[in-house]
Amino acid sequence: MNLAAHLLRDAFLKNFEIAVLMTNDSDLAEPVRIVRYDLGLPVGILNPHQAHSSVLKNLATFSKRIRQGDLIASQIPAMLADSKGTFRKPAGW
Repeated sequence: MNLAAHLLRDAFLKNFEIAVLMTNDSDLAEPVRIVRYDLGLPVGILNPHQAHSSVLKNLATFSKRIRQGDLIASQIPAMLADSKGTFRKPAGW
């Protein structure tokens, strides 16, 4: 819900030239439609999944799959440290 609200707010305020969302959630279809067709701003969809939401794909200006290798390469290290100590990213990440 917050993503949709901020997308619409930023679009109405003309805070971007192009929006790019990393999602496969078709619940965002209506905000994407409003931004693209009612406000005339381009909206791209980036998706790490094999299958893309056909609804989003049809509404978006463009739709691209994030390659698995690029997704893996962008992950944070397994172990991190800060002034409070050492911590690990969740195993499922």
